Amino acid sequence: MDWQALGLSVKLSLVTLFFLLPIGIFFGRWLAYRQFLGKSILQTLLALPLVLPPTVLGYYLLVIFSPNQGLGLWLNKTFGTTFVFNFEGLVIASIIFNLPFAIQPMQRAFSSIPRDIREAAACCGMSPAHVLWKIELPLAWPGIISAMVMCFAHTLGEFGIVLIVGGNIPAETQTIAISIYDRMQAFDNQSASIMSLSLLLFSMLTISFTYWLSERSQKKHV
Repeated sequence: MDWQALGLSVKLSLVTLFFLLPIGIFFGRWLAYRQFLGKSILQTLLALPLVLPPTVLGYYLLVIFSPNQGLGLWLNKTFGTTFVFNFEGLVIASIIFNLPFAIQPMQRAFSSIPRDIREAAACCGMSPAHVLWKIELPLAWPGIISAMVMCFAHTLGEFGIVLIVGGNIPAETQTIAISIYDRMQAFDNQSASIMSLSLLLFSMLTISFTYWLSERSQKKHV
């Protein structure tokens, strides 16, 4: 087991979740409650990572953040930073790649909250922030947790977009998925098998947990 690569993958997953949680709650709630011109276009853009091959998304991010042109050149000249071939770039790529996995479950969770509950809370004098904290979040929490678990597992196993945006730099951008690829290239099948089996078992546990959480939530509302 490549513990260094596994630790980096876990770190990437946790940092990604740190940013995705507020992003998912904001956009999930907004899309669930609001109707506006261009909503379908926005939802299409947010869902693109579901159908785009990771290598395609990684290529465009690499072009956008390239320090030799456009936005990447401006960031490099203005702040002296770049978002390619480093951990920060992996975080940005992981956030973008996981947007639909975070927003869509949360949007469904907020959509399932009856409108009259929110209206009754508002009639009782509760502020919008108070309604969100005391009523909406507790009711939507199973969907939020399910989204976060799926995003964590998805980030842990990312390969294509990580390889293109971050490269393969040990202790910096070499995640567990890339380490498995390296072991296969070196014909170290035993190490590759151990790491692959570990990710397989973790993925199965993740999916089982999300199904259990969904069934538990449905029973509560019956």
